[in-house]
Amino acid sequence: MNLLSGKKILLGISGGIAAYKTPLLIRDLIKKGAEVRVVLTPSAKDFVTPLTLSTVSNNPVHSSFFNEQDDSQDWNDHVKLGSWADLLLIAPATVNTLSSLVQARCNNLLIAVYLSARCPVMIAPAMDLDMYSHPANQHNIKTIQNFGHTVLDVGYGFLASGLNGRGRMLEPGQIVQHVIDFFDKNAPLQGKKVMITAGPTYEPIDPVRFIGNRSSGKMGYALAKQALSLGANVKLISGPTLFSISHPRLELVAVETAQEMFEAVKDTFQSMDVIIGAAAVADFRPITCRNQKIKKENTLNNIKLEPTVDILAYIGERHNGSFYLVGFALESENEFENAVKKIHKKNLDAIVLNSLNDEGSGLNSDKNKITYIRKDLSQVTYDLKDKLEVANDIFEEIIVEI
Repeated sequence: MNLLSGKKILLGISGGIAAYKTPLLIRDLIKKGAEVRVVLTPSAKDFVTPLTLSTVSNNPVHSSFFNEQDDSQDWNDHVKLGSWADLLLIAPATVNTLSSLVQARCNNLLIAVYLSARCPVMIAPAMDLDMYSHPANQHNIKTIQNFGHTVLDVGYGFLASGLNGRGRMLEPGQIVQHVIDFFDKNAPLQGKKVMITAGPTYEPIDPVRFIGNRSSGKMGYALAKQALSLGANVKLISGPTLFSISHPRLELVAVETAQEMFEAVKDTFQSMDVIIGAAAVADFRPITCRNQKIKKENTLNNIKLEPTVDILAYIGERHNGSFYLVGFALESENEFENAVKKIHKKNLDAIVLNSLNDEGSGLNSDKNKITYIRKDLSQVTYDLKDKLEVANDIFEEIIVEI
């Protein structure tokens, strides 16, 4: 699981020796799922090259108000840069940069971006120990904190001056963890418990054969990833799939049959804040399962079936308003009418309707086209999108309601 999946981070680099660590910082942020763009102060280029940063970030690097090497001299719009980001991270932040932030001394592109930014700001100072502890610098740090910005602590150790003490920029891994903690703390589902069922169920005929369906589990896993990125504690109950996922706030329960999925759901669903039934649970199972593989020469004329437990209906019967319950409806005809029936029959708060008739979407596709229908029958239809984007749309609807 990418802990910073989809987050947009604008990295401001000022001219201190710690700037040499920023390519590693960018790489770590990207590995965690973030998109990173970079703004340099002119003096920062003495310590790390724009080419290196552009290569690592896979984005153009900006250091002046216009592209000096471009004959057209296109303007680098500090307003757009400042409004693009989910977080402005300034690392390293030198004494001079801290002073410029406090005084709004707009003498380079980074300060202009900072003054235009609408997103939260996180600052990682880096300087010699005497400079760090100087009352004027400490005053600036406290002023920046009073602005509502996050100023990270400094590390202790060997400094460029040859001295040992406080003033080092935190290591890239430490800064990344602070960024992760920041987004977790401010996430809209922070502290919420979300249960998601995903994938198909396999109902055994004999030790090697089963009744199942074409569900891949992609939608359920996308929902789990999105819930985690929004700060939730997630219980993912998954039928057989080819996917893997891990996260400190994820409990993954692997099941095979509808009965196993039901057993995993029934003991804990009452403690959840949100429940999403995205699994394609088999409606029927063989009444008996052969102990040995059925040989081809042994004629099998029929398989007697019985209904599986209706997990969503079981939850709906016990729905007392303490959680928000969302189901899925995959339909091929009378789509809206059948989805509405399911809302009422299973006492759902909302249902996600997708149609087998929509080209490009389906059980095994990477994309989906949905209509989100609420209990009051108000609805919104989305275009065909990647399933992770669909998961984002679904949670945007849920967050409004809970």
